[in-house]
Parts: sequence; structure tokens; C-alpha cells
Amino acid sequence: MQHDDHKTSALDLTAWPMIGLLVALYMVSQFVRNSIGVLGPDLAVEFDLDAGALSLLSSIFFLAFALIQIPLGIAIDVYGPKRALIVTGCVMILGIGLFALAPNYHVLLLARVIMGLGCSSFLMAPLAIYARRFGPRHFASLTGIQIGGGNLGTLMATAPLALAMAHFGWRASFLALDVVALGVLVLVIVFVSDRSADDMTSHQDYSKQSSESLTSLLRGVVAATRVPQFWGVFAMQASCYSAFAAILGLWGGPWLAQVYGLALEERGALLFSLSLAQMIGLFAWGFADRLFGSYKIPSVLGALLAMALLLWAAISPLSGYMIWAFFIAYGFVLGITPLLTAHGRSLFPPHLLGRGLTLLNIGSMGGVFAQQALTGFVISLYEPSVSDSLRIYPPEAYRAVFALIACEIGLAVLLYSFGKGVEVVKNSK
Repeated sequence: MQHDDHKTSALDLTAWPMIGLLVALYMVSQFVRNSIGVLGPDLAVEFDLDAGALSLLSSIFFLAFALIQIPLGIAIDVYGPKRALIVTGCVMILGIGLFALAPNYHVLLLARVIMGLGCSSFLMAPLAIYARRFGPRHFASLTGIQIGGGNLGTLMATAPLALAMAHFGWRASFLALDVVALGVLVLVIVFVSDRSADDMTSHQDYSKQSSESLTSLLRGVVAATRVPQFWGVFAMQASCYSAFAAILGLWGGPWLAQVYGLALEERGALLFSLSLAQMIGLFAWGFADRLFGSYKIPSVLGALLAMALLLWAAISPLSGYMIWAFFIAYGFVLGITPLLTAHGRSLFPPHLLGRGLTLLNIGSMGGVFAQQALTGFVISLYEPSVSDSLRIYPPEAYRAVFALIACEIGLAVLLYSFGKGVEVVKNSK
């Protein structure tokens, strides 16, 4: 069932500067969360990290991100998405600076936790702004723009980051990122509004909900989880986003370095192609609901294709053009995120919107943490060889990871397709 929002603004040219700033802020989050894929081999040597320590360094960001989602959802509903952006943005800036100056592994971990908390609102708060200001008619396309445009940050975390590291080092690169992030946040504070252009409805909504008791607010969280179709969408969010993040943000770089012997620049180029393909997919799949008349059919199709690609990599060694084909195809088919997000947004009434969206985001971020921790454990079961202080794991370790991720996607597809209450939801016109 699609819920109608209160009166909303038209999506005209004056809205695009605000959308651009919200996308820019999300780009910073995407850069930070996916940077370990390129940084990983260098950090492993500098801080003497094994696979488990490296996976924890990557996944701890997503754990912190996921744990803050319920309080964040309440804050968005009660105080408004712009205030949530400002507070978490300040936390993010602190975390990036600490990461750049970290003297040891424990400080790196702490910085990743702070960055996870700080980046926690950069998708959900903009989506809440879009939903409040522009309503369901524009929501699916704006979701695709937010996620797809934000993925420029993911692109920057591949070959451009590798290039910056080669010339300036990873610490200087992150200090420069911190300055850029501060500038974007200042512009967001000045130019972004979460209130309707027609009236002050958003302000009235926040004032009314701020008078609710904590018990009432938490009951809203529980109510959001009881909406039909919630858990199927939750499972798909958890498995599909984590499947992408596992390759781009953690294991892709080490896999290419240790199994295929590729240098930093070559690894960066392949990860760049993966991210670019996903960004193209985000825009392409964003219109698939109109073609198929549902969110579910194209979402399941994309997930099954990703599962097939993972099984291909798990069973057969890749070489030459096949590596490029795998990365490009894998990124494109996992561009189904806007479909799943729009499906999730359609489930919730306006007063539960922030809590509902952030609960689904727990699936995405919590899924990444759980999966990266699990795959780190799986890889650590294989005995590495040691070369120049770098632990090199055998190809079989990475194949086991790919097979595990494929199984996770398969289970999520079953729940999404056949679970109780899960049905086709047509796009709002």
C-alpha cells in the first residue's frame, strides 16, 4: 500500500542545488566506507594486520552505522532530518581527522567507529527530506539520484584514491578529504531546508512528535517492523548491499593483489570499473519498476544475476578480460538498491517514515558488518604464506568467500519472494 504524504513542493530547478549538496555529503560517506578496499594492503603492511584485523577495520564502520540507526530514525522524525545531518556531519569530520592522524591500529578502529556514527544520516536524512518536500511521485527517481550520485564518492575511493596515495600518501589524502567534508557541511547548513516550500508543515510535525513519550516513539519502531513485506525487503537490503561492499570495500583489492598479483594502480582501475558499473546500474534499475510494474521482479532478477556471477568466481579462476567482465557485470546487477529503497519507502505512513527507512538501513549496514566479520573468519581458516610482512591467502580462501556470499543472496531472495506478507508493490504514479 502506498501512503500519501501531506502537500508537497514541485520538483523544479530551484530544488537541484539542494539536491546537489545532499548528494555531495553522501559522496563523502561512500568514499569513507569503501576506502579500505584500496587502503587495505598498505594498512596491512604498515600496521601488521592479518585478514581478521583488516576485516574488523572495515566492518566496524558498518556496525557503528547500524547501531545508531534506531536513535537516528527517532531523531529524524522528532527533530527533523536537517538537524540530524548537522550533528552527525560534525561527528564525521572528527572521525576522518582522527583516522588520518592515527598512530596505531586501535586508534584506526576508534576513528572508523566515529566515522560510522558520523556518516549514519547521509542517506536516510536526505530521503526523509525528499519524501517530506516532494512526495511519492518523485521519490523513486530522487532515491536513484541520491544513491547513484553519491556513488561518485565510491568511484573516488578506487583509482583516484590509489593515485592520491601514490603521490601524497593515505594520511594526507584523508586530511584533504576532511577539509572538503567541512566545506560541504557548511553549505548544507546554509542552503538546505527540510521544510515544505508551501507551508511550515514539517515544523509542525516535528513539534508534535517531540512531545511524544519515549515509549510511544519506541512503539513506532516496533510498528514499523510489523508492516507487511518489511522483513523481505530488510533481507534483500542486507544481502545485496553487503555483497557489493564485500568486494569493493574489503576483499576485492586483496583478492586482485594476492591471487592475480596486480599492482595498486591496476587494482584501483578494476575497482573503479566495479563502482562505475554499479553507478550506471543505479540509474538504469531505478526505472525498472515502471517497465516491470513492480519493485520485486527486477530486484529478484538483479539479485539472481549477482548470485550467478559469484558462483562463477567461486568455481572458475578468472583471467584477463574475464576479470573485467566479472567486475563490470557484478557492479551493474547490484545497482538494484533504489528499487529496494523505494519498495521500503512505500510501506510506511509519514509519521513512521524516518524510523522505517532507518530500520531498513540497519539491514544494509548491519548486513555488511555481519558479512565482513564472517568472511574474515572464513578467510582466516586458510593458512597464509608471508612475503615482505604481507600475509598472502590462497585462491581457495577467496573462492569460499564468494560461495558464501552467493548463498546469502539466495536465502534473501527466497524470503523476499515467498515470505509471508511479501507481494508485488506497484510504483506510485
